[in-house]
Amino acid sequence: MATGSIDKTSKLSGLSIVENLCITPLINAGGPNTKHSGSRPRPEAVKAMEAMSEVFVDMDELLLAAGKRIAELTGNQAATVTSGASGGLVVQAAAAMAKDDPELISRLPITNGIPNELIIQRGHRFIYDHLYLAPGSRFVEVGRSTECTLDEIKAAIGPNTAALIHLESPFVSGLGVPLTDLADLAHNHGLPVLADCASMLPPRENLTKFTKQGADLVSFSGGKAVRGPQSTGFLVGKPEWIDYARLNNAPNPGVTRAQKVSKEEIAGLLAALDAFTRIDEEAETKSYRAQMNFIVDQITEIPGLSAEVLHNYDHYIPHAVITFAENWKGPSYPEIATRLKAGSPRIFAAVDHRKTASSMWIDPLNLQDGEVEIVAEQLRNILVDASSGNW
Repeated sequence: MATGSIDKTSKLSGLSIVENLCITPLINAGGPNTKHSGSRPRPEAVKAMEAMSEVFVDMDELLLAAGKRIAELTGNQAATVTSGASGGLVVQAAAAMAKDDPELISRLPITNGIPNELIIQRGHRFIYDHLYLAPGSRFVEVGRSTECTLDEIKAAIGPNTAALIHLESPFVSGLGVPLTDLADLAHNHGLPVLADCASMLPPRENLTKFTKQGADLVSFSGGKAVRGPQSTGFLVGKPEWIDYARLNNAPNPGVTRAQKVSKEEIAGLLAALDAFTRIDEEAETKSYRAQMNFIVDQITEIPGLSAEVLHNYDHYIPHAVITFAENWKGPSYPEIATRLKAGSPRIFAAVDHRKTASSMWIDPLNLQDGEVEIVAEQLRNILVDASSGNW
């Protein structure tokens, strides 16, 4: 059989697919990172996608019905489907500028003569925020990287302002103006607040937290911890703004046409969200914590480092977090992660990539049966070698 060809007599599996493509799979111990395949869809999502492939529907009708169902599941007034949380950012910006005007919707990303400025705090700039610019908007940055005042934002509002942006994400807690104050300011000027909360699930209470605090459109990932199709996302918010978002989104013609979501993916997202909202979060957390305690127990006595289980704003579920002490003589966090990924089996672990990087961690979301033990052993062996100078 030629290299890379598929043996039709063998049983189809994920492993057989990657082997026939001549690539090497990995153990995902770094969380739902898109570069490393995101998260594993729930069985309910996979079954729903397969079942939905058997029928055809009017996509507008499906999207309206799916949005209503998502709103019910999440406890919000309204919702709609997007192509990932990132696609939600594009749709948010388009909705802020074009609203429900057919002529403006068709004209984007040409925004001459209409308000197209999005005010964003410098501390809320992030690696994916340029997606807000895709439909023809532009940023007005205010404040500093670590702080911003309400007066600075107020001074930046002008006739070309279309919306204010708010970011909820790990490691930005407490930076800048709180969402409640931002929303009050925006609404006093007749402007919406566009919130990116892609990775802020769980806790499940966050499904309504940010809309209750005043955000008009909130973008979440349908992959990640929800474990729907990785390419899906959803917006929740006020009915008026959800309608604008839907009108500016695929399958309608316009700047967001490339962000279409298939009927199968929509069915998978709904099934995953239904399962996600029904799960006992306390029991789920307890299971994750037990796995991460096992990891910590294997490495905590290695000299030059500390290991602990953290579950907080920066770590959405319990993580085994590794921090090097001042007397650590071994290689850096990225070098440790690179060695793990180069091993056999390959293991992806998460690293804090900020300039002031201070830790790396193991995320249990995607670990399957038997993988916790493999990760613990390989991580321990590498850290022991690194700490003793046998690198």
